[in-house]
Amino acid sequence: MRFCRLCGAGLQHTFCDLGMSPLANAYLDATQLNGREPFYPLHAWVCDQCLLVQLEEFAAPEIIFTDYAYFSSYSDTWLQHTERFVGIVSSRFGIGTASRVVEIASNDGYLLQYFRQRGVPVLGIEPAANVARAAEEKGIPTRAEFFGAQCAARLASEGMRADLIVANNVLAHVPSANDFVEGIRVLLAAQGVATFEFPHLLRLMLENQFDTIYHEHFSYFSLLAAQRLFGRHALRIFDVEELPTHGGSLRLYVCHAGEAKHASMSAVDKVLADERRERLDSLGAYTAFQEQVRATKRGLVEFLTGAKSTGKRIAAYGAAAKGNTLLNYCGIRGDTVDFVADRSPHKQGRYLPGTHIPIVHPERVREARPDYLLILPWNIKDEVMQQNAFVREWGGRFVVPIPQVAVL
Repeated sequence: MRFCRLCGAGLQHTFCDLGMSPLANAYLDATQLNGREPFYPLHAWVCDQCLLVQLEEFAAPEIIFTDYAYFSSYSDTWLQHTERFVGIVSSRFGIGTASRVVEIASNDGYLLQYFRQRGVPVLGIEPAANVARAAEEKGIPTRAEFFGAQCAARLASEGMRADLIVANNVLAHVPSANDFVEGIRVLLAAQGVATFEFPHLLRLMLENQFDTIYHEHFSYFSLLAAQRLFGRHALRIFDVEELPTHGGSLRLYVCHAGEAKHASMSAVDKVLADERRERLDSLGAYTAFQEQVRATKRGLVEFLTGAKSTGKRIAAYGAAAKGNTLLNYCGIRGDTVDFVADRSPHKQGRYLPGTHIPIVHPERVREARPDYLLILPWNIKDEVMQQNAFVREWGGRFVVPIPQVAVL
């Protein structure tokens, strides 16, 4: 029997079954290509009690995140997004040199560097030791450990309670969501604010973003489910912003439940009403999702195989985790896509998990002159198209797979 990680109820209802898939960030080197590669069921369930969409835990976080290939600083779009965020929250909540900012899953210091430039004391918590080292090299104090209630209690005992806690795209990555959020409660100063960003389940469903489901993401949150989670730990969501990042995300502003300083904003009621209008408060909307996923798979496979059969050359851009879900679910491999280009030197020279498509330097696109460039991180398609505008010189076209295949 499977049990919900939020409320403990038994899980019986399928949200989306994507078959067997490897860990999305388990990139391979050449010596591993002939070895055994673990695949796990990529099956998302929905709890019929709290309506949290979630995966089972097949690989422990210590396996997934101790040595990680994702470095946030290689996306210009993401850096611009975080720099804007630092300006917004600093002004709104008076974050300055007398404040303390703690970021959980701080990666390579991509965000905290902007607080540091303002003279704000910062601390990063990052479980991936290789990524934490990159942050330290930038001068960002970083502790290489997993965050939870015990970690928070230790930091609080050291006088490290935070006026602002930032948790971007990490809530979905923790299998013990209750322990994680309890840690937020312990670490947050009495009048402090915690902010969370995560892909919005409503957008995932409306825009068919099934490729954002992968083993490194244990949970997929609506505001309805998030409100239940934070309420269990005496925390209150007092404001929410809808963001374009990752195909549509929410940014939550959270404080202690009894804190009157932060008034509840109308945006919270607006998003909750949007979710209820799309029936995210009832089970039927979730169990109907599978068929639209299958339709998108059929459309993408038909397009790519049709193009290949007429002699077209196809390459991909962006060795993103979402792309690995898409390629493995659709059965697209090196006989269809020649290579995937990526800016990160930490991925170049390696191979995609499952499909074993080689990852190369972006200059390879210019050399190979593909007819189609499949953009796997479709959420930053404008950035990718701008950086690779030269493909149009030889008549090349861009292909975006989500919400359905489109040639641009």
